[in-house]
Amino acid sequence: MIRNYFKTALRSLLRNKGFTFINIFGLAAGTFCCLYILLYVQDQYSYDRHETDVKNIYRLNVVNSGMGNRRNFAISATPAGPALKQNFPEVAQYTRVVPFIGVDRHLVVYRDKNIWEKDAFIVDSTFFDIFTYHRISGNLKTALADPYTVVLLKPVADKLFGAADPMGKTITIDNTWGRHDYLVTGVVDESLGKSHLHANIFIGGNIPRMGQYMPQNTSWASNAFISTYVKLRPGTNVAALERKFPALVEKYASGDLKKWGTHMELYLQPLTSIHTTAGLDNAGIGQPVNPSFLNLLAVIAGLIQLIACINFMNLSTARASKRAKEIGVRKVIGAQRITLMNQFLAESFLFTLLAVLLALPLMILAMPWLDRLTGTTVDISLLSNVRVWGILVGLTLATGLLAGSYPAFYLSAFNAIRVIKGNFTNHISASGIRRALVVMQFVLSIVLVTGILVVYAQLNYIRNKDLGFSPDQRIVFTFNSQGAFDHLSSFMEDVRQLAGIKEVSNASQYLGNPTLYNNSFMLPGQTTDESKNAEYVLADRYFLAANGVGLISGRDFREGDSDRVLINASFARHLGLDPYKAEGVRLHDDQGRQFEIIGVMKDFNFASLRYEVNNFLVWINNPAYGLWPTVTVHANTNSYKDLLKEIAAVWKKDVPGIPFEYTFMDDAVQKQYETDITMSRVINAFTLIAILISSLGLFGLAAFSAEQKYKEIGIRKVLGASVPAVVRLLSKEFLLLVLISWIIASPVAWWAMNKWLQGFAYQIGIHWWMFGLAGVIALGIALVTVSFQSIRAALMNPVKALRSE
Repeated sequence: MIRNYFKTALRSLLRNKGFTFINIFGLAAGTFCCLYILLYVQDQYSYDRHETDVKNIYRLNVVNSGMGNRRNFAISATPAGPALKQNFPEVAQYTRVVPFIGVDRHLVVYRDKNIWEKDAFIVDSTFFDIFTYHRISGNLKTALADPYTVVLLKPVADKLFGAADPMGKTITIDNTWGRHDYLVTGVVDESLGKSHLHANIFIGGNIPRMGQYMPQNTSWASNAFISTYVKLRPGTNVAALERKFPALVEKYASGDLKKWGTHMELYLQPLTSIHTTAGLDNAGIGQPVNPSFLNLLAVIAGLIQLIACINFMNLSTARASKRAKEIGVRKVIGAQRITLMNQFLAESFLFTLLAVLLALPLMILAMPWLDRLTGTTVDISLLSNVRVWGILVGLTLATGLLAGSYPAFYLSAFNAIRVIKGNFTNHISASGIRRALVVMQFVLSIVLVTGILVVYAQLNYIRNKDLGFSPDQRIVFTFNSQGAFDHLSSFMEDVRQLAGIKEVSNASQYLGNPTLYNNSFMLPGQTTDESKNAEYVLADRYFLAANGVGLISGRDFREGDSDRVLINASFARHLGLDPYKAEGVRLHDDQGRQFEIIGVMKDFNFASLRYEVNNFLVWINNPAYGLWPTVTVHANTNSYKDLLKEIAAVWKKDVPGIPFEYTFMDDAVQKQYETDITMSRVINAFTLIAILISSLGLFGLAAFSAEQKYKEIGIRKVLGASVPAVVRLLSKEFLLLVLISWIIASPVAWWAMNKWLQGFAYQIGIHWWMFGLAGVIALGIALVTVSFQSIRAALMNPVKALRSE
């Protein structure tokens, strides 16, 4: 019976090639998009799930409140991990991970090979007791037990050693924290799965500065930049364990917290949720994806698949008149309604199966383009995952059932005697439902088009908004190795002499990068409870000029200044000062250091425009601290190519043996909106596909409408109707449906985009022209699509339509 269903369905497909092409192509395009998005979302949620005993691994997070704010941190104090293991038998093991704060890259040297590598972490020797990597060589249980040992990711080992065995070899790691030799004690790869803790280099033991300091730091309220992970014993009640944390904080941290005027809460975050949790301060460990972005992608996938299903339903019911006599004959010879329903569902499932078989190779071929679109690499091996195949089977069944259900119920309900007599007429209800489905298609398309316009306008606003400083024509050099850092001063002086250079400044970081330092500051006579938190950079006296930051009162730094600070207007107001009269006011921090305010800067957005301007302070660099690893060069040239050649020559002279690298500050600023830019690209691409699918369906319906009115058009032409009159006759109904779609879609689009814009502290207004333009675009697409069939019908020879009469 089932074989007969599919044989009949196949014959029907081959007999109606145009209908078959439109439906299979539409379903394939929808499935292609839907499948990739599902794979992408599945890939993002798969992070860390390969870990052994993953259900018992958690990260210790901290909520700090006080000084007028409340912040959620994915980092904790140095002694937190040992205290948890010591005080709670539920904790089987802990490990700590420390990023090289302020270091973008590390120079790794082996003999005559020098390579730059990102993502190096300092870890406890227990790291591989908790986290699972595929071991290539070495004993991971003991690999990091000794001082100055290192485990490398396989690609790094391959670049350094080629086919040679890296075990027991000594490499040199050079960065702004220092230069030291390390013994290679292990090599691993990430073939088991993706981790939010992606690193190329794992360093264990006592290393210069941080490693020697980390185990000895007993403060719970300062230098908290470590990620602490714990593995709990099986069966542990996590909620019950967390209820014990306040007593732990009181026992160990109450003194520090009172001194700093803050309150601390500890909680455990499941490892599998880390990659998909945004909004935590994570001190440079991992790049979490915003779950709202994943939800948006899932919604887009569902909408595109729904549009493709609507096409199938519309075209199937529109062709009902051609199937009417077939259904009547089948009923007369004894076919039950359930049998006919199964027949039409079989056709739907066959269409869907063919669409999936077409979509799979298309998606694999397009994977590189799709990965560039989403800014990630979806692991194609996910297609071998049983869960993914379950999703694929579920998608096929759901699509087949959704697309085929209405045609099956509608077509199987025909009255056998009436249709055999030729009295079949299209039901008003079916025609009405088809119109409703067309409206739904275009509602979804118009919402997506409006989304494109709003997102583009917001990103354009971000690109052109006055940030309060000027990232244009600023070139940033980061001295990531000690070897390079030793030549920083001479490099700055030589670059300053070049034509086309307006200013050169040295600072602890460059604007557009996350701020590394923050502290609590108070006016004379105030306590820590009255203090205000501010982020700050340490910089030389050229900082304002090099970055284009303006003053509203006071003066800039001068040579010889010490313990002088510039604050922004927001910080002045939060301190209760008049920004125009703050010059000369004294400040002190929670460590007792004294400062004098010499000027107030205009507020500038040193962070993303998603956030309001925070309190900010520039502290004149104390010579005792030495230089800092970041140099900002303000250029004024019409030929960056020539200028960069000159700077490269200076680098080669002053910093020999170190690769020449640089960053444009405006690129760094734009990187803050990487997720939004990716979202814009994704919406653009998939909206175009959604419109293409909708247009295909409209094209098919227009062809059907022209076929239905074939003789009517012939009569009208004989009676003198012009081509434009016939085109209007066939087009007006579809254009009216698009107009209704626009009326429905506009408030939906306004609500959706208003919700998205709420994520920005600085945002555009949603203007009427955005909805109008979306409607005009939809109307234009519909007009072009329908007009092709309408003009074709209007130009036909009326004799051919009427000769049978």
